[in-house]
Amino acid sequence: MITFLLCLGLLVAAYFTYGRYLERLVAVDPAAETPCKRLYDGVDYVPLPRWRIFLIQLLNIAGLGPIFGAVLGAAYGPVAFLWITFGGIFMGAAHDFIAGIISVRRDGESLPESVGKYLGRGPRLLMRLFSAGLMILVGAVFLSQPAALIANRIDAPALAGIAFGNFSWLLLIVLGAILLYYIAATLLPVDKIIGRIYPVFGFALLFMALGILFVLLFGGEYTIPEFTSFRNCIADPGRFPVIPMLFTTIACGAISGFHATQSPLMARCIGNEGACRSVFYGAMIAESIIALIWAAIAMAFWGDVAGLNGAIAEYGGQAALMIDAIANRTLGPVLALFVIFGVVACAITSGDTAFRSARLIVADFLHVEQRSLRKRIYICIPLFALGLWIIFGLPFQTMWSYFAWMNQTLAAVTLWMIVAYLAGRRRNIWVGLLPALAMTYVCASYIFVSPLMFGMRDRTAAYLLGGAVTLFILVLMLLKLRRDAKSLS
Repeated sequence: MITFLLCLGLLVAAYFTYGRYLERLVAVDPAAETPCKRLYDGVDYVPLPRWRIFLIQLLNIAGLGPIFGAVLGAAYGPVAFLWITFGGIFMGAAHDFIAGIISVRRDGESLPESVGKYLGRGPRLLMRLFSAGLMILVGAVFLSQPAALIANRIDAPALAGIAFGNFSWLLLIVLGAILLYYIAATLLPVDKIIGRIYPVFGFALLFMALGILFVLLFGGEYTIPEFTSFRNCIADPGRFPVIPMLFTTIACGAISGFHATQSPLMARCIGNEGACRSVFYGAMIAESIIALIWAAIAMAFWGDVAGLNGAIAEYGGQAALMIDAIANRTLGPVLALFVIFGVVACAITSGDTAFRSARLIVADFLHVEQRSLRKRIYICIPLFALGLWIIFGLPFQTMWSYFAWMNQTLAAVTLWMIVAYLAGRRRNIWVGLLPALAMTYVCASYIFVSPLMFGMRDRTAAYLLGGAVTLFILVLMLLKLRRDAKSLS
């Protein structure tokens, strides 16, 4: 319990300390004119209240990550608490805040265009393809999983038993209903659907986490393990070493590149630069707290970390079923329904904004204005077609595994962009450089360690190769910064 409470306290304190330091670092100017005022279009550039933007941003970035990822990542043991806490404070929240500030100051432009400005044309082209592909993959994952959760909760054996390939008719009906919502949320002005219902879902997400926190603190039934060593407690540590696997399993609760693709949506709605700390840094800290709570209950619910690993094997790694079991026992069947509702809402509200973000990314690099509904539809048709192809063509585990690596790779690229941005303004680059090196090493070593990629059995060689890739990228970045400094002098 002491480790958990210390981590919880550090996350809260960081918002008022490190968050304020980052505000001074980037010289936040509350008097500066923001994009929603200068470029108002009634579709994407629409001013919204700060509290509403905060809840929308929280829902945009949360998804299933701080719940599913935290529950599965807790299998590594209490070391997960440290990753969520220090990753969230110094990596994830800093990443979200500075990337958000960059977008606000560049008219709310999408991430690939910002990367191009600070890292060059080659990275811009790569990021256009990479980020748009990731958005479609996220949209597909967060379309299929809430549909499966809802279908499993509906007692309709007649429909469920009629199969279409690997999909029941019930699942297809639910999938179709969510898809129609996604299309509407992607096409309509941001204040018509997203701006109205997201705050409700945001409160549901927070209520769900606070309910679990209350049980942990005052229920008297559960004991949260303490951090005593960096020992890997997962059932098969040989195949799943802490580095890099923990850092990709728990992404959204610590750092996630997906967040930087979502920030431009709210950068186009912020009416004051002074709101950026609460919207970008604050939403990430809130997500880390949610992940910390779910990691704690996952370890405590089944007695200890060994019990959690046994439950993961019993449930076949299906985090949704494990969350359902936790909610039913800790909160009761009635409140458990609200938990499932919250989980579904998290997935849906990240899926629709993933497709909306994909639309903006494509529109930005094709220079297609988005006031016209017809032009928005033209862009969205191939995006949704690709999303459906992924759902029906790839198994979920494959989708999720590649999403995890792509997500953290995107975070690493965003952090290198932040380094270039800070260097160009002659600010403290270590704020971005240390996280960039860490995430580059995680993503590079994952390529050599992961069973889904090279799966090298010689861990020493895999780690050395990951280090070599990281060093190579660092040298390239330092050479670029040197050239940029000379051109400015």
